[in-house]
Amino acid sequence: MGDFEGLPETRRRGLEKMEQVYGFDMTDGAGDFFRYTADHLFADIWSRPGLSDRDRRLILIGMLAGQGAADVLGIQVPAAYANGELDDEALREIVIFVCHYAGWPNGARLNSIVEETIAQAARGR
Repeated sequence: MGDFEGLPETRRRGLEKMEQVYGFDMTDGAGDFFRYTADHLFADIWSRPGLSDRDRRLILIGMLAGQGAADVLGIQVPAAYANGELDDEALREIVIFVCHYAGWPNGARLNSIVEETIAQAARGR
């Protein structure tokens, strides 16, 4: 994926983890927000022992759905699917579960993202 030669070790680890989590090439960025995202969130938090990436993704999808954050779900759900962390059945089951705890409107938004993710994958097969 990306070429991170010459970057500090923490930044390289963070960008590599971001690529793994998101499934697309990353480039280095500027500013404090990007620094905290790459160096702390991904190099440190996403890389801690104790939870798998799938576990972290399940927690994140639940929290995002509860907040109605369809924009970020539109990144996380397809990435989880592409990485093989969640399949059709698991994603659809998450929707049903989320509807009952986060409310039907939030679950319905998640359902739209899930079904679009599955449909896009089917078109690509």
